[in-house]
Amino acid sequence: MLQHVSLEIPPERVDECVEFWALLGFGRVDAPTPLADRATWVERDGTQIHLMHVEAPVVPPQGHAAVVAEDYDEAIARLRRSGHDPEARREHWGAPRSFVRDPAGHRVEVMAAPPPSSN
Repeated sequence: MLQHVSLEIPPERVDECVEFWALLGFGRVDAPTPLADRATWVERDGTQIHLMHVEAPVVPPQGHAAVVAEDYDEAIARLRRSGHDPEARREHWGAPRSFVRDPAGHRVEVMAAPPPSSN
């Protein structure tokens, strides 16, 4: 299980990024005291996104986080209503998926279902 991913964001975009992740079902949780002044954490079902406050964040052009939406169609609609522009992509395993950028510019894949397990 992947427990968390860290994304660098400008400090002035913290609230916007927390709102973005809330659209995908993630809620803000307290970071441990030694980290709270330099990171904001959001969590859904035990998986966390650590939003690292960085003055000059690095945003990979193709690297991305991927999340399975609890209700894909509603998640895409929420993103659109909030001013984000998800781009539908080809279905590789028979489930819809889209890419969208968070307010800090990070690429996020939103999936209706994960790829089939290789086990």
